[in-house]
Amino acid sequence: MDNLGNVTSGQNTAALVMFAFLQTDCRTSEYGKELLSLGKDLNLTRDVNFNGPEKDALEDGDIETDGHLPVCITAALDDIQPSLELRWPRNRAEAADLQQIAYGLREIADQLEHNVVAQATQNLSRNLNNYPPEQWKDYLTREVRRVMSQGVGLEHLPQERVMMALTLTLVKRVCEQAPWLLRNLFHTALQYINAARAR
Repeated sequence: MDNLGNVTSGQNTAALVMFAFLQTDCRTSEYGKELLSLGKDLNLTRDVNFNGPEKDALEDGDIETDGHLPVCITAALDDIQPSLELRWPRNRAEAADLQQIAYGLREIADQLEHNVVAQATQNLSRNLNNYPPEQWKDYLTREVRRVMSQGVGLEHLPQERVMMALTLTLVKRVCEQAPWLLRNLFHTALQYINAARAR
């Protein structure tokens, strides 16, 4: 989509922007868990609190002589939500550009939310529940085109960005209602967005 492809190359860039968009204002814990799992699997996030297992954990559970608790105490804290950070590119200018794109898409999505998203989400959810994942890209494409053809009242904005924001908003709303669809729908949307960028 417009300058998204100019920032860095490859699917990872689109996936990173999509993930940044989808993680904002996470409304349900199940959706959050699916998003956390997807981010780890795609290597888009890292746990800044390191809530994973430690290789050299002490087994006795006693306080160490320097006053610190041993690392194995983290096992008792497994249900605490990890603090995640997106793996932005090391180049600060590229990272800032990607963050700005994600922020701009969220602003557009907020405007779309008030206009058309509820009905489009219902339509897409109905189709996703009735058809296999191999056909989801077609239904996502049709729903985005249907909404765009009706006009969303955002003609003053770049239409590629509006289309991307609408696509990601639909993905997010459907997955908030049905979190188990996130993994397949994320990949479907990524294919759709990359195909749109290639045009």
